[in-house]
Amino acid sequence: MANVQRPPTLKEIAHRAGVHVSTASRVLRQAEPADGWSESALRVRAVADELGYQRNMWAASLRTRKTATLGVVMTRLTDGVVATTYRGVEEEAARAGYSVLLSSPPDDPEAQRRAIELLVGRQVDGLLLSGLHRPGGEFIESLRVADVPMLALTRHADAGLPFVGGDDIRGGRLAARHLLDRGYTDLAVIAGPGHATTATDRLAGFTAELADAGIVLPADRVRTSTFEVDGGIAAGRALLDTARRPRAIFTVSDTIAVGVLGVARDLGLRIPDDLALIGFNDIPIVAQLPVPLTTVRSPARDIGVTAVRGLLDLVAGRDVESRRLPVELVVRATV
Repeated sequence: MANVQRPPTLKEIAHRAGVHVSTASRVLRQAEPADGWSESALRVRAVADELGYQRNMWAASLRTRKTATLGVVMTRLTDGVVATTYRGVEEEAARAGYSVLLSSPPDDPEAQRRAIELLVGRQVDGLLLSGLHRPGGEFIESLRVADVPMLALTRHADAGLPFVGGDDIRGGRLAARHLLDRGYTDLAVIAGPGHATTATDRLAGFTAELADAGIVLPADRVRTSTFEVDGGIAAGRALLDTARRPRAIFTVSDTIAVGVLGVARDLGLRIPDDLALIGFNDIPIVAQLPVPLTTVRSPARDIGVTAVRGLLDLVAGRDVESRRLPVELVVRATV
């Protein structure tokens, strides 16, 4: 009965659902299969919900030596895109019956090392790493993680570690092609930090598309920066506060683009008449700017969801291939 005070047993759920108790147990401890739940599995889950069944995670961990906990090391969590990715991680982990232990260290390898090893000490079943520095191979090999499965998300490590992220190279190409199709050839890039593959891949895609069109960017038209607004201000001023300024700028994040817009305003430049601008990520605020920003949309939440599914496959002993999820150009008013 649904109104009894004691928790329902697996045997009661199996009886009500018309399945063997082992079937009920398997359905209630696993994540949803790639091809969806079967009719009998849906019946088991519906009965469990009706009876108010809650899995005893502690008892399950004693039997399986698993804690049903995933560790997540995610730098720059105050960034809206990173936070959206984490929301996808947490939602998918919860849906699969896992809890999440999150650490958000500074964007520094040694700080990340301490966070990773602390989570391993908490006996997590797997690790998601989002802030890896390139090239990353030596760092990954030096970690004391025993046999804990690991998967990189957003940034990859060039080290054989499975990876889930947006197709940043394709995104850079889309931005370059959009500018070229509209007649812009006097271009510049604010390229973000060199340690982040999100930044270097977007730059690589942009310059590759230009090269295919016979255009090579001069070295002084590629400026490194942080991912923050302040980075966009500093690099934007270096490019724009000069008599030889570019006609169009691609920035590898929208927050950098916001900084460039501030510099353009201070210099009296009109967007897009005097300067065209393309960002990357499509954070919510850029559609509401006085001149809405043309940008490349990255599937931040889907990256988090897909990364959890991949990590759970690794935990289950299955092979996982790296995945780059599709990005798309969002055309607005800055070009």
